[in-house]
Amino acid sequence: MFKHWLHIVIVIAGWILANVCASAPAPRYLSPSARAPLYAEQPWPKNSFLVLAYHDVEDNAADQRYLSVRTSALNDQFAWLHVNGYHPISVQQVLDAHAGKSVLPPKAVLLTFDDGYSSFITRVLPLLKSYQWHALWAPVGIWVDAPANVPIDFGGLKTPRDKFATWQMVREASQSSLVEIGAHTWASHYGQQANPQGSREPAAANRGFNDATGQYETDSQFEQRMTADLMHISRKITEVTGHSPRAWVWPYGAASGTTLRLAKQQGYQMAFTLNQGLANAANLDNIPRMLITGNPSLREFADQVAQVREPESMRVMHIDLDYVYDKNPAQQRKNIDALIQRVFDMHITHVFLQAYADPKGDGNVQALYFPNRWLPMRADLFNFVAWQLQTRAAVSVYAWMPVLAFNLDASVPRVMAWSPGAGRTAPDSRHYGRLSPWSPVARKRINDIYEDLARHASFQGILFHDDAFLTDYEDASPAALDAYRAAGFPHDIAQIRANPLLLERWTRFKSRALIDFTEQLTQTVRSIRGPQVKTARNIYAMPVLEPKSETWFAQNLNDFLGTYDWTAPMAMPLMEDISPKDANDWLDRLVGRVARYPGAMEKTVFELQARNWRKGAGQDGISDEMLIGWMQQLRLSGAKNYGYYPDDFINDQPRMAEIRPAFSSYWYPQK
Repeated sequence: MFKHWLHIVIVIAGWILANVCASAPAPRYLSPSARAPLYAEQPWPKNSFLVLAYHDVEDNAADQRYLSVRTSALNDQFAWLHVNGYHPISVQQVLDAHAGKSVLPPKAVLLTFDDGYSSFITRVLPLLKSYQWHALWAPVGIWVDAPANVPIDFGGLKTPRDKFATWQMVREASQSSLVEIGAHTWASHYGQQANPQGSREPAAANRGFNDATGQYETDSQFEQRMTADLMHISRKITEVTGHSPRAWVWPYGAASGTTLRLAKQQGYQMAFTLNQGLANAANLDNIPRMLITGNPSLREFADQVAQVREPESMRVMHIDLDYVYDKNPAQQRKNIDALIQRVFDMHITHVFLQAYADPKGDGNVQALYFPNRWLPMRADLFNFVAWQLQTRAAVSVYAWMPVLAFNLDASVPRVMAWSPGAGRTAPDSRHYGRLSPWSPVARKRINDIYEDLARHASFQGILFHDDAFLTDYEDASPAALDAYRAAGFPHDIAQIRANPLLLERWTRFKSRALIDFTEQLTQTVRSIRGPQVKTARNIYAMPVLEPKSETWFAQNLNDFLGTYDWTAPMAMPLMEDISPKDANDWLDRLVGRVARYPGAMEKTVFELQARNWRKGAGQDGISDEMLIGWMQQLRLSGAKNYGYYPDDFINDQPRMAEIRPAFSSYWYPQK
C-alpha cells in the first residue's frame, strides 16, 4: 500500500519539512487537567436517549442462552435508574421529538425487550406498572405463533413452549398504555450460510449462499424473502393489537439497508441495532442499544450506563488479505486461524481489512476478494475473513478499498497529467494508475464494484484508500477538462496554473469532487448494508501539516473532518524523510495540527508505519522499540486513536509481546 509514494511531492515539500523540523518545539505533554473532560461530565445532549436491550427475565438462574437477567437484578436496575435521575420514555415521545413537536427530557432512557418471552407479561409488566414506565416489546412472530405444548426450535435449542408468549399475551400487553409492540421479524431470527466457506450470518441482513448451486441469493430473491417476512409480522401485529407496528428491531443487531427500505415501505419509522452509544431522535434509522447480557451486577450495570457516552478508543491493525491468501486451501485456513488468534490476543478494536488484491504492492488493483462485475476475483475471501474477525476476534471490520486505482480495461479513461515542458498529457507513472473521477464510465464501474462489495460481505465501515488524490498537474483528461469548463475554468491547465486565484479555486474544486465521489460510494454501500456503516479516509501528512499543500494532493483536513466518521492521517515519519531522532517532534506537530480543529481528536485515527519502504526488501523492518516510542508520543501529545500498517501476522512482525502494552486498548484503555 504505502510503499508507493508521491516523488514529486517530496521535491516540492522537502524544504518545508526541513525548515519546520529545524525549528520544531519540544514535544507537548498534555496534563490530565488540560485534557477534555469526560463525556459523562458534560450536559446530556439534546434529544438524546439511552436504549437498554433486554431479553428474558427469570426468577432463578439467569440462563445466558436466552440472555436472561434475574428478576431481582431487573428490579435493582430499575431502582438505580430511578434514583439516578433517568427518565424512561415511550416510542411516541421519541417520534414526537423527531418531528419537532417536543423535546426529550435529560437522561432519557428507552426500555426494550426482544424475542417475545412470556416473562415480559409475568415479571416485566408488573414492574412497569409499578413505576408507570414505558417499554418496547418486540416478539419474533413464529415463536409466539407456535402451537401449545410443542417445543420451540430456538436456534437449534429445544425450548419449552411456555417460555414464549402467546398472541393473547401480546394483545394484553398492547392494551396497556405503557407498552409498544414492535417487530423482531416473523421467521428471520436465524443465521444462514452466506459464503462458500459456510459462515452463518444473520438472515435478515445478508444474502444467502446456496452450496448446491454455488450461487448467491439475487437482489430479487432477497427482497422477496424479506418482504414476505415483513408483511407477515406486520399483518399479525396489526390484527392482534389494532395498531400497525412502528418499531423494527434487527435480529442480532445486524442491519441491512435493503431490508430497512422494505420495512419503511411497510410503515416502520424506527430501526434498532446493537451498536454502541447514545441514540438521538434526529436519526431513527440507526438506533444504538446497550445490550444487557451476563446478568450483570448492579455495579457492572451502573458502570455500563455511565460509560455509554464515552467514545471507544480506536486501535487499528491494517491487514493485507494478500498475506492470508494461498492457493493451498489448507495453508490458507492456517493463515486465517493465525490471523484471528493474533487479532484476538492483541485486544484491539478495529481491523482495516484489504478487500482487493495487490500482490505486487504497487497499488494498481487488478483483482478483488469478492464477487464483482468488472475485475477478476482472486478468491471469494473477504466476507469469510471479515466475519471470522467480527465473531471470533470481536473487532469491527472496515473494508479497505481503493477509490480510483482500479485497473479496468483500457477503454475506461485514466487520470492524465499535463506536462508543462512537452505540452502533452499522459498518465504519470510515478503515481497510482487511477481512473478519472470525471468520467461517467469510470464512476459507474467503480460504483458497481462498491455495490457488489456491499452485496457480498458484512462489515462495519469503509476505509477509502490513499489513491484518492490529484496533483497540481492532474486531471488533464478530456472528461476532466470538460468538467472544468462547465465550472467556469479555462479549458487549459496551463492557463489555470498561471493564475494563482484560478489555481486555488481549481484546487478546491478538485478536492470537493473527490469528496463528492466518495460520498456517492458511501451512499451506494449504505443503501445495501445500512446506515450504520461508517466511513474513514486516508489523508497524507502534508495537507495536515501544511494546508497549502492541498494544491499537490487535492486533500483538505477540514473537509475530511466534516465529511467522514474517521480521518486517518498517514503518521509515517520515515516515509516523509524525517530522521528517527526528529520523528517524535514531527508526530507531535502532526497531532497538534489536528487538535486545532474542535472535536477533531475524537474522529481522527493516526496510522503509523511498521515498515520502512525507503529501504529494500529484507532491510525494511522497523524496530519494536521505535514503533512503541511513536505510540507513546501520540498518547503524550493527546491522540486517542491510532494504528499501524502493515501487520505481518505470519512472522509476528511487529512482535505482539513487545507492542501490545503500548497498543492494546484492553491493556491501556484510553478514556
